[in-house]
Amino acid sequence: MRKLLFVVVIAVLAGGWAWSGAPSGRAAPDARATPRQEEAPRGSSKKRATRRPIHASTCPDGLTGCRSVRGRVLFVESVDPDGDGDLHVVVSGGDGITGPGITSVDVAPGLRPRRDPRIGDQFSAAGQVQRGSLGQSQIHAVEVHLRRR
Repeated sequence: MRKLLFVVVIAVLAGGWAWSGAPSGRAAPDARATPRQEEAPRGSSKKRATRRPIHASTCPDGLTGCRSVRGRVLFVESVDPDGDGDLHVVVSGGDGITGPGITSVDVAPGLRPRRDPRIGDQFSAAGQVQRGSLGQSQIHAVEVHLRRR
């Protein structure tokens, strides 16, 4: 086990050194040699600049044990192994109900968005925290919002 740990540490250090800008033998260009024109950042557009964050899902009054989450989609399980038609989404951000910084959301068939979310989409959900089939804490959604990238 110690040998494996040693090899991993050496590999990480070597990779960090290689990407850190270690001398490569090439001369760096002189920044004063060519004047720079002001350009818009690559991939920017007015549409992205004016895009608002996704609407936060809220817990209905009187629903005990209700929590909400808002963040980016990390994982999507569109076809559930038990065949009941629900959607499972893992979201980053928030307090992290399932694990540190991540929350699993169970979306009932009647609440499924028209199109399933994709990795990187913005997603928010609110609902009761219950145990999943593997014993994990997850939100059983009563409200869901999705915004594509």
